[in-house]
Amino acid sequence: MPQGQPTTVPDDGLTTRQRRNRPLLFVHTGIGKGKSTAAFGLALRAWNQGWPIGVFQFVKSAKWKVGEENALKVLGASGEGGTVDWHKMGEGWSWVQRDGQLDNEEKAREGWEQVKRDLAAETYKLYVLDEFAYPLHWGWIDTDEVVEVMRNRPGTQHVVITGRNAPDKLIEAADLVTDMSKVKHPMDAGQKGQRGIEW
Repeated sequence: MPQGQPTTVPDDGLTTRQRRNRPLLFVHTGIGKGKSTAAFGLALRAWNQGWPIGVFQFVKSAKWKVGEENALKVLGASGEGGTVDWHKMGEGWSWVQRDGQLDNEEKAREGWEQVKRDLAAETYKLYVLDEFAYPLHWGWIDTDEVVEVMRNRPGTQHVVITGRNAPDKLIEAADLVTDMSKVKHPMDAGQKGQRGIEW
């Protein structure tokens, strides 16, 4: 195990072991590629530990067939690690809010209500809220409510939220925040996304 030296030790009355096992809120944001990919890598680790995993895919179309979905579903059904449930909440891919996205807004809200029910029931050990930063950024879902729910979730449920433009309040509430910055991308040179790389 890596042996890091903390810069500060909280005065929270917890032992090192208790602090090590507390639930975490992750945020993967920024304009660079890899936010969802990193979250699904975390899901692979959770699967290996036998944790039940809930993936809630916001904004990306229900028709969008991402490679991680197939791989995690196969692993989840294998009986060797944790279970995997995959929920699709969006009707179409978009990084920019457009007119006529009322259906997406409603589905995002429905998805958030399902996440809240599952958190209350402690359905999963790891929740991947993929592209969830977008409905927060667009004001479809109240960030203050999300932060409050995350702070008060029962048990030891870990949550990872991905997407560009994560609100400041969410970033402040998170335990781990990664900002994926873009240095260079093939799309900048006119190259389209390709199989095995983007999906």
